[in-house]
Amino acid sequence: MSDLDDIPTADQLDGAPHPRSTETLFGHDAAIADFLDAYNSDRLHHGWLITGPKGIGKATLAWQIAKFLLTQAPDAGMGLFGDTPAAPSTLDVSPDHPIVRRINAGSEGSLFVLKRAWDAKKKALQNVISVDEARKLKNFFSLSTTEGGHRVVIVDAADELNVSAANALLKILEEPPKKSTLLLISHQPSKLLPTIRSRCRELRLKPLSADAIDQALGQADITIDPEMRPYLPALANGSVGEAIRMAHSDGILLYHQLLSVMQDLPNLNKQKAMALADGMTGKANADKFELMITLLEIAMARLARFGATQSAPEHLAHAKEIDVFARLAPHSQAGMKWANLTQDISSRLRHGRAVNLDPSSLILDTMFKIEECAKRL
Repeated sequence: MSDLDDIPTADQLDGAPHPRSTETLFGHDAAIADFLDAYNSDRLHHGWLITGPKGIGKATLAWQIAKFLLTQAPDAGMGLFGDTPAAPSTLDVSPDHPIVRRINAGSEGSLFVLKRAWDAKKKALQNVISVDEARKLKNFFSLSTTEGGHRVVIVDAADELNVSAANALLKILEEPPKKSTLLLISHQPSKLLPTIRSRCRELRLKPLSADAIDQALGQADITIDPEMRPYLPALANGSVGEAIRMAHSDGILLYHQLLSVMQDLPNLNKQKAMALADGMTGKANADKFELMITLLEIAMARLARFGATQSAPEHLAHAKEIDVFARLAPHSQAGMKWANLTQDISSRLRHGRAVNLDPSSLILDTMFKIEECAKRL
């Protein structure tokens, strides 16, 4: 293995296969049908904005579209016997197609991926997509394609473009080269330049169902504790990427520890709370602390939702979750109180992380605030 093989890429989730190698996209048939309808009716837009929450398959869809477009014969026209070829009904292409093989090997000249670059000096990925990376598009489009075919650009993710890079991309969207398609992946399209959004057609992907998440996990060949797997959909928030993160970082076990502390409310077991908080300290536990913030937000949101609806969630994240929620939020007014506290806690935690406050103190302070609310209720 070379040193380059060890360099992380901005468009691949830790512990998951790269989107270009994912064969089947689950749960997004409607978006695929919208794209194929535009393609088959000769209304293929030059810019597509693929939106939706992180980890639900936006990049996988972009790569499948790229493979589809680049393997279509240019100017197909009539068949050998004067017949019109059937309109494609799927994005499926043969993995043995020479272009697909080159795409999977990262050597296809008709495809360009714009993403955050690796900083060799800092030995880390850059925080944004720089204008230097965006300017490479000019050279890409200046090259002639083989056999007069298509050219495709994947921007992963457009949210990460700095101002200068966004303006450079906008110029291309305003005057797109012939036979070119730009696929922009965006987790938060509202933060993009309005002029970029207006020059793209949107493909909006919805959160995945529990069945789709389970199918995607099976395809990704992720090793998951069978006892923990049933709880993943509840914490994944419709995202297979989040499910993979939870699986690889023991998110289910950490959530169960959190629920164990909440089981004792309204009288907080300080020893258990301190043990949970102490596990967040140190640089080695930075990712664990970030995960705990997410899990606290999930637990509080689920508690507030249970209080408001007085009904069990479709999927449980802990065997005793309903018992805990029913005791802490016995009526809709309690649900409102927990919802207000959830917003306050989320803001405090993320502000504290941003200014590098002690993680242990932040978690412990959060548990005390949860205890105060539980006692008032």
